[in-house]
Amino acid sequence: MKEICFFAGAIGCLGGAIAVIGLRNPFYSVLALIVHLISLAGLFLLLRAEFLAAAQIVVYAGAVMVLYVFVAAYVGNVEESLWEPIPGQRWLAPVLGLALFVELSIAIIGSGLKSLDTEGPTVELGFGSPEAIGRLLLERFLIAFEAASLLLLIAAVGAVVLAARRREEATS
Repeated sequence: MKEICFFAGAIGCLGGAIAVIGLRNPFYSVLALIVHLISLAGLFLLLRAEFLAAAQIVVYAGAVMVLYVFVAAYVGNVEESLWEPIPGQRWLAPVLGLALFVELSIAIIGSGLKSLDTEGPTVELGFGSPEAIGRLLLERFLIAFEAASLLLLIAAVGAVVLAARRREEATS
């Protein structure tokens, strides 16, 4: 049963992530990101990290995604240009994507074949507890945590400013 849940969560994570970058409508991309984050929370539950799963749902799939939905709705539909901003990107992007896929496949299959004879990772007793997460965020990853929150804030404010400029230009 664990294997079925893992593969369902993995397919949801990968499908949601691919849909985020593959969909052209920003609103649908945000919805795909919500699917990705909920699937990721399911994988956290398989690791017995209940607090991480709950935080994933409440903070990311809840609060942050509501912010993204409002920003996507506020910005609205964007007219796409008729010309390509980067010449040759229609053939270069699939080639680079395929190269990245081959490289990641070799790395994943290689590490997966090495771990066939092992018992799996050992997880210490306090893994995923609020105390362990707080210690990591406040001691080891404080700068990265604060930088990520600052980038999210800048992105949201920037989207609102750009949408306000576009609306001012449209009305004048």
